[in-house]
Amino acid sequence: MANVQTFKATAHLQDGVKVITKVRQFELIIDEPTSLGGTDSGMNPVEALLASLGACQSIVARVYASNFDVVLDDFRVEAEGDLDLDGFFNRSDVRPGYSDIRYTFYIKTSSSEEKVESFVQFLESKCPVGDTLTNPVKTKLNRVIIENGISL
Repeated sequence: MANVQTFKATAHLQDGVKVITKVRQFELIIDEPTSLGGTDSGMNPVEALLASLGACQSIVARVYASNFDVVLDDFRVEAEGDLDLDGFFNRSDVRPGYSDIRYTFYIKTSSSEEKVESFVQFLESKCPVGDTLTNPVKTKLNRVIIENGISL
């Protein structure tokens, strides 16, 4: 039997390109740096994506390390990605999203290299954000609601 849970988020545009996002009782400000027309009051969406990937991998590491007999004295992920802004600014026909994302795990452990290698291979297979980035996901606009009461 499937164990599907639906997660929800709200993003509300403020002045300029600042966006207040809400998930459950939490709030996160998303903005752009001044060089991209924002006020630099928060990370931008593509930076948040990289942070989400690293956070997800870190959580999976914490949850599963003991299953592999790996002791995590410290675990850190550094992620970076290449994005051609000409796609976003409609200056050329390149895609507007990341073309490449790279990350590095920094693991401080007394566990053997063999255990860590097996653990890392498993970790990469179980991170939901990594899986979402790696495999096609169906996305669709559910509906448009115009505040004057008309619904598309």
